[in-house]
Amino acid sequence: MPKFLLSLIFISMTSLLWSQSTQQEKLEARKAQIQQEIRDNEALLQSVKKKEKSAVNVFMIQTNKIKLKEKLINTTEKQTKLLSNDMYVNQIQINKLKKELAVLKEDYARMIVKSYKSRSEQSRAMFILSSKNFLQAYKRVQYMKQYTNYRKLQGEEIKSKSNQLTVYNGKLTVQKTAKQKLIDENEKERLSLLKEKKEQEKLVKTIKKDKNKIAAEIRKKQRESRAIDKQIDRLIREAIAEANRKAAAENAKANPTASVSKTAVSSSRIVLTAETKILADNFRANRGKLPWPVEKGFVSLPYGDQPHPVFSTLVVHNSGVEITTDQGANARAVFGGEVTSVIILSPVNKAVMIQHGDYFTVYQNLSSVYVSKGDKVSIKQNIGKIRTNGDTGKTVIKFTISQNTTYDNPASWLYNM
Repeated sequence: MPKFLLSLIFISMTSLLWSQSTQQEKLEARKAQIQQEIRDNEALLQSVKKKEKSAVNVFMIQTNKIKLKEKLINTTEKQTKLLSNDMYVNQIQINKLKKELAVLKEDYARMIVKSYKSRSEQSRAMFILSSKNFLQAYKRVQYMKQYTNYRKLQGEEIKSKSNQLTVYNGKLTVQKTAKQKLIDENEKERLSLLKEKKEQEKLVKTIKKDKNKIAAEIRKKQRESRAIDKQIDRLIREAIAEANRKAAAENAKANPTASVSKTAVSSSRIVLTAETKILADNFRANRGKLPWPVEKGFVSLPYGDQPHPVFSTLVVHNSGVEITTDQGANARAVFGGEVTSVIILSPVNKAVMIQHGDYFTVYQNLSSVYVSKGDKVSIKQNIGKIRTNGDTGKTVIKFTISQNTTYDNPASWLYNM
């Protein structure tokens, strides 16, 4: 029973160490990703600072950088905690091995002393010859062989456990060094974070001097945004009507006696065919797993009503998400579908609308477009180049998702947003 319990404990500890090792690898990968995002953000911040006239945009980019640094610190803390758990398990194993070695060495020492006292070949021979009969003599010979083998096995076990102890001590030394490195990294990031927050405070003071100007700019941008949303909403309704007309025509061919419903054609909801239903179902099944409409970037304006980062009374409404990315970046389709519109929103702002069953995704603020109406596109296919604002130096895509004419938060659809 004790051997079974020891085996169970060993298996449990091995499984725990393996699980923690896997978690460490995941955390290390996540940390590397965050560090890359911080570097990208810093490059963007330096570029924008050279061109930017508005401190608000600089503030928003710097706010994202602060959030990334906080994520990095949190991830490093998780790594440190996991490492401490590993070290604790290893220390338990070291203590166990030390106790077992102490018992083995003590037993082995007694055996050596006993062997030394009876080392004479004459005494061994007398031990065998003094047997009462042949059977007893045979048993004594076997006993002496077993005794010799047992002593040899004990010596090998002491050597094996000593080697194990050396390995565990080595692991613990490496882990202590790694833990100290993580602690030092975190301390460095905390100091960097404090510096970033002090810079933010200075920016806030600068921004507060221009409240009236900022409020006027927000009102102007909101008017422009509402006009664009209205235009896109009209195009979505047209696409729905067109899809329903096609479906009705196909149905009429298949069933010449059936009547076509006018309400179906003019509806604000797509009447799904067998083919479009499969596409819609597949799109819905990938909720939370869709790729971003850009290869890399960060959300600079989330979905819905967003208070101004400095003036909470100033509210901005956003029908999608705005993602800031690198200059020259391409917009890409988040799922397979059909291009229903290429929209010219302004001389410098184009948009692409893609239908996925009864879902629509729209990609705004493109300087050039690589697709045409009616094209079939695949997931992650580049559909256009994102425009870089000449005044601010920012490259921002606005992305929306709607089911028919009902908009939804893209954050619940895109992976890890």
